[in-house]
Amino acid sequence: MIVDERMTIFIDSMDTPNTEFLNQLEKYSKETNVPIIRPSMQSFLKLLLAMKQPKKILEVGTAIGFSALLMSEYGPEDCHITTIEKYEKRIPLAKENFRKAGKEDRITLLEGDAIEILKELEGTYDFIFMDAAKGQYIHFLPDIMRLLADGGMLISDNVLQDGELKESRFAVTRRNRTIHGRMRDYLYELKHHPELVTSILPVGDGVTVSVKQKNKDIVE
Repeated sequence: MIVDERMTIFIDSMDTPNTEFLNQLEKYSKETNVPIIRPSMQSFLKLLLAMKQPKKILEVGTAIGFSALLMSEYGPEDCHITTIEKYEKRIPLAKENFRKAGKEDRITLLEGDAIEILKELEGTYDFIFMDAAKGQYIHFLPDIMRLLADGGMLISDNVLQDGELKESRFAVTRRNRTIHGRMRDYLYELKHHPELVTSILPVGDGVTVSVKQKNKDIVE
């Protein structure tokens, strides 16, 4: 935990419940150990959707479709979500969940490696949610920046690795050092990118909120 567990439980207890179908999916995820966004992140995502009112949403990392369905439920009625998933075993389940929720017309699932799919996407999105392989965030970023509209919002979940990111790379297990280094590079890039204004917040397992600054004419 990156925030005191008792405080997190207390804050989460104040939240309003999700829809019954989302509650069922959350219960399923706990029973089958399929990771979905944490309750505190769910609440925060609802707030950002209410603030931004995005029409075009891109999600990198579908899993069983929980977060896509949450964004579809709590985003504007006319928003459309494009979501990308590579793990073949989860794709049919996500599709079935979209069908059961009656959201097939509002959610498009693209199957395959996000690195390749992002390169092929055109147009822009006003809200991008990153929740995929953490070691790949830094590699996704060039295409994410191309696809993010001016004034658009980029949300990156699970960026603090249960607090490990503050430690020296030699203090983490050898198998986690690559991800540790790449995530540090990613956070540095978000904070120092000339087109982004970014805040790193201790919500869930850490989240970044970045806004792409609108192009401004330079006056000499």
